[in-house]
Amino acid sequence: MFPVKFHSFRGASILTLALLISACSTNKYAATEKIYKQKTKDFAAIISAAPPTGQLYDLANPTNQTWVGSVNFGIRKPNFVILHHTAQDSLAQTIKTFHSAKAATSAHYVISRDGKVVHMVNDYLRSNHAGVGKWGKDTDLNSSSIGIELDNNGTTDPWPDAQINSLVKLLETLKKTYNIPTANFIGHSDIAPKRKPDPNKFPWKKLALKGFGYWYDDVLLNPPVNFDGPNALKLMGYDTSDLNAAIVGFKRHFIQSDITPKLTPVDLLVLYNVYTKY
Repeated sequence: MFPVKFHSFRGASILTLALLISACSTNKYAATEKIYKQKTKDFAAIISAAPPTGQLYDLANPTNQTWVGSVNFGIRKPNFVILHHTAQDSLAQTIKTFHSAKAATSAHYVISRDGKVVHMVNDYLRSNHAGVGKWGKDTDLNSSSIGIELDNNGTTDPWPDAQINSLVKLLETLKKTYNIPTANFIGHSDIAPKRKPDPNKFPWKKLALKGFGYWYDDVLLNPPVNFDGPNALKLMGYDTSDLNAAIVGFKRHFIQSDITPKLTPVDLLVLYNVYTKY
């Protein structure tokens, strides 16, 4: 009896060990998750330091400043959502890119063509998705926004219903959780029209009908004779320091059939209608 029990126990132990090894080996992102945990640990140490290190200003007499921690503070609250297309061929390829320290890019969420949502950066942390851009007076959109990448090569890919449905559900959660204004759901090409065309030919109207961004009405009223199109673009948020780029950014979002850097009479009708919603 004893030898049987001994061998049975040993076999179970070997099986358990094998299962544990198998479980570990199936997590192909274990190494990057370890880096993520270490970075959050390092940031936690910076935040919890009291007094904060490296934040006091230089004085000839250092005794003239002190630290008294307040009880009234919080953490970053995103105020924008910026949509992108990945310009890559698969979800796996995008995840690999966002795990590359050399690429140095990321997003809070990636949504695959089949609707799978991958959360990659905590909403309260700053993701490297927006780059150099401007919306209104905000010149650091990475610090004030949630970045969502949509698995799409940016040229011939369609926008599947499964992907858009998952996006809408995610946006519903983000809007409710962070009280993000309707106007603040925008595209990368809105904030960086000189650099980015994404998301390309995106169904913005579908999102606007759900309360994420604005769209123009079916019946358009003529703008007043003194309507200033460039100023309207600026008041909406576009960076008009390069007016042609701003016009292209607007037309990528709202016109799409024509993205030439010129405001046609039809463009002005659309612009006036959308502008009045802001």
